[in-house]
Amino acid sequence: MIVVVCPGQGSQTPGFLSPWLELPAFSDSIQLMEQNSGISISEFGTTADADTIRDTAVAQPLIVAAGVAAFAALSGGKTASELGISGVAGHSVGEVTAAVTSGVFTPEQGIKFVKTRGDAMAAAAAMEQTSMAAVLGGEQSEVEARLLELGLEPANYNGGGQIVAAGTAEAIAALQAEPAAGTRVIPLQVAGAFHTRFMAPAVQVLADYSASLEVSDPLVSLWSNNGGRKIASGSEFVQLMVNQVSSPVRWDLCMAAMVEAGVTALIELAPAGTLTGLAKRSMPGIETLAVKTPDNLDAALSLINNHR
Repeated sequence: MIVVVCPGQGSQTPGFLSPWLELPAFSDSIQLMEQNSGISISEFGTTADADTIRDTAVAQPLIVAAGVAAFAALSGGKTASELGISGVAGHSVGEVTAAVTSGVFTPEQGIKFVKTRGDAMAAAAAMEQTSMAAVLGGEQSEVEARLLELGLEPANYNGGGQIVAAGTAEAIAALQAEPAAGTRVIPLQVAGAFHTRFMAPAVQVLADYSASLEVSDPLVSLWSNNGGRKIASGSEFVQLMVNQVSSPVRWDLCMAAMVEAGVTALIELAPAGTLTGLAKRSMPGIETLAVKTPDNLDAALSLINNHR
């Protein structure tokens, strides 16, 4: 049983689209999403610097477009189920990529949804000086207690003893100065406290936008960041994506659910590497492959054929 996973914000690097755009299927997919978003995705993915593509309003469409186009190059026009994929999951904004890959959204719907999401989250982040930091190690209950003391929130539970804290920049600085016992705190280069109460304005924008969307039910198993639950309704998944903007990403529970379901291999779509790294620590025995460049596509197809 093989699954496709889709990375979230922070996975992008300058110039990562350059080799991909030489593939006609990838380039055609990017052009379609550029036409439907008004964003120069190919330019941002080839010539823009790290600061430019760190901007939430740029990073989110860029990451989703890359994953959708990489799947188009991998699948050759087949659906996930036709290709032999059993399930899909995405981390944070990667859930939008997962919605497209699983058939809930069309690529056009996906890029419009993520553009709205990115713009709304960037606007919410600009209202107050907030930030995020990765907390590595320690007992989960003790980490959570320390965050509560500082008015911080656990934004991501990434498994392997990693929790991402989010809140005011002042509180993040206090966490760095006095971390929970046995932990290391690494500040993240992000523009706001995502997946917390600070994103409430963005939730409302996205809720209004998605109210009239007509979506399909997923064609394969689709796990949600909300408790790692498997969701069979496309409309429910969209609602969970809306709420996810201000609620924690439970990637730890997604991985646990995939293991329980009998997953034997995992392929991470571009810009890949983060989720396969987490899987190696939290999903022992699962074969993993990060599709970082077009050179990885043949290996991905072989892996799919071996796990049918």
